[in-house]
Amino acid sequence: MAQKPLRLLACGDVEGKFDILFNRVRAIQKKSGNFDLLLCVGNFFGSTPDAEWEEYKTGIKKAPIQTYVLGANNQETVKYFQDADGCELAENITYLGRKGIFTGSSGLQIVYLSGTESLNEPVPGYNFSPKDVSSLRTMLCTTSQFKGVDILLTSPWPKYVGNFGNSSGEVDTKKCGSALVSSLAMGLKPRYHFAALEKTYYERLPYRNHVVLQENAQHATRFIALANVGNPEKKKYLYAFSIVPMKLMDAAELVKQPPDVTENPYRKSGQEASIGKQIPAPVEESACQFFFDLNEKQGRKRSSTGRDSKSPHPKQPRKPPQPPGPCWFCLASPEVEKHLVVNIGTHCYLALAKGGLSDDHVLILPIGHYQSVVELSAEVVEEVEKYKATLRRFFKSRGKRCVVFERNYKSHHLQLQVIPVPVSCCATDDIKDAFITQAQEQQIELLEIPEHSDIKQIAQPGAAYFYVELDTGEKLFHRIKKNFPLQFGREVLASEAILNIPGKSDWRQCQISKEDEETLARRFQKDFEPYDFTLDD
Repeated sequence: MAQKPLRLLACGDVEGKFDILFNRVRAIQKKSGNFDLLLCVGNFFGSTPDAEWEEYKTGIKKAPIQTYVLGANNQETVKYFQDADGCELAENITYLGRKGIFTGSSGLQIVYLSGTESLNEPVPGYNFSPKDVSSLRTMLCTTSQFKGVDILLTSPWPKYVGNFGNSSGEVDTKKCGSALVSSLAMGLKPRYHFAALEKTYYERLPYRNHVVLQENAQHATRFIALANVGNPEKKKYLYAFSIVPMKLMDAAELVKQPPDVTENPYRKSGQEASIGKQIPAPVEESACQFFFDLNEKQGRKRSSTGRDSKSPHPKQPRKPPQPPGPCWFCLASPEVEKHLVVNIGTHCYLALAKGGLSDDHVLILPIGHYQSVVELSAEVVEEVEKYKATLRRFFKSRGKRCVVFERNYKSHHLQLQVIPVPVSCCATDDIKDAFITQAQEQQIELLEIPEHSDIKQIAQPGAAYFYVELDTGEKLFHRIKKNFPLQFGREVLASEAILNIPGKSDWRQCQISKEDEETLARRFQKDFEPYDFTLDD
């Protein structure tokens, strides 16, 4: 029999507005049924007069739900929290304590840390220190059976929580928040982490607690920052959720990854720092860019001038690696068949595939010379993603879904193949199954990687690999160790299970005349123009 989930509420800074909070809780419970607990982070007491609190303290008024609160974040409110180990403040309202672990009768495990960060010892009653964080981690993380905790409650946000995630609004998470809280969250792996103090609501995309393809899958963490009670902007200050305690969950169910999961914001990745020391982001390298007038028959070339500098010795941006010889895909190269180019951005361009599987089979290519996605600079990656998203919208409007794949093996210049597949042909699951089935038949190990995973963390520059991305965001990856069939991606898509054009699995069998290629390119440009983001500038 499945374990019945607990129904919990979490709240941001109450700041002494107890009636507003508890009246809101009553209204929610009347509409949605009773909740088991209310967890309050941030400033529970405020600078308001004590008359309202006295009514709760003396029992004239009563909280409608068992409420657990964190301690003081400033000198002014320390007086309300006399016992550092926690105590009952009023009926149904309990102070958890300075730091510790609360385990409910259901097995739900809540770790709490009161106060704000201080690096000096001894710390006053409204601060926590590195020793406090270290002791919490030692209490829990030293056992081999430790997998994480259900809930972490802190008042400050964790520093860097916005890394790899959705926008945190006006809060700069590289400057605001506590690095000690980041360290604690990294170690404790909470399934939910609640914080406040910034007077805004921010629900970050869930992030993973393991390194893809290097560690066993673990549960994801959801970080939610809540606004202050009764704020005039009506930002969200109450969050309702259901949870089954971790220790009662099936292991496979626990580690299921949400579709929008991201990298861990606190883990060092490439040039980004996680905890303790923040490394400033380097200035992005400028690609060696060339622009073409697509209205000219052959295209005219003019080089980018880059940045102007009044310095007598301006620092020249480092160019991408240069090709060892002639390259068919560097846009500045005379070898490029420019009549196939259909769109040019700042760092990337689109070209029809020569011998394409369909008339609208296109390639996303970097303008400068890069061998693989793994080697791209951040600004080029950003434009690649923009092209992918735009092409998905374009093909969707034409009743098609697109499959994107890259083969970084026996190729000198990155080519992202974008192949549209009519929705009427098959479902995305059929495409995924076709790749997996054909891979198994050829003894190729295709691993599924999470949607928001960073391929740079999976493959090192210079490593050979094959990678395919479906329209759902699902991704399949194969690390090439020895040999790999060069036409594998085309073979799968041309098979009877997908496009049913097996004779087109080799591009050399699909070539058409230059005049026909020019006709297809003009047609694609015209159809794509309403979606062309490069015209927005």
